[in-house]
Amino acid sequence: MSQNEARYTVRSLLITALVAIIGTVVVLELNGNIRHSDNKDHVPVGDFKAIHVTPGETFRMSQKASELHAACENGYLAIAADTDPSFRGVLVDYKNRGVRCYRPSPTAPSAVPQPEAPQQESGYE
Repeated sequence: MSQNEARYTVRSLLITALVAIIGTVVVLELNGNIRHSDNKDHVPVGDFKAIHVTPGETFRMSQKASELHAACENGYLAIAADTDPSFRGVLVDYKNRGVRCYRPSPTAPSAVPQPEAPQQESGYE
């Protein structure tokens, strides 16, 4: 072997890479370049998927219950944590559209409130 080939061991290169990564994170943190959000409004509550269930077909699901529960909030399905009641989020699809708790009737009047007609003053007091 020549002198140029055996300069560094694999172990020393891995340690150097690890120290460089840790050092970079520490410097970025101290300079305030890594932002930590305390606002719970922008934090996802969880990642969900739907299981298509057809009659007569079995599906696998964990026996252990989740630490989340669902509630209907203003017509949309909200997921909340059992451990922190203030930690709640509205369930949305892949296009960030809210998932409704109910299916609106196509013949029902519009859910949008109509402006009230102006009150006519009568001459009687």
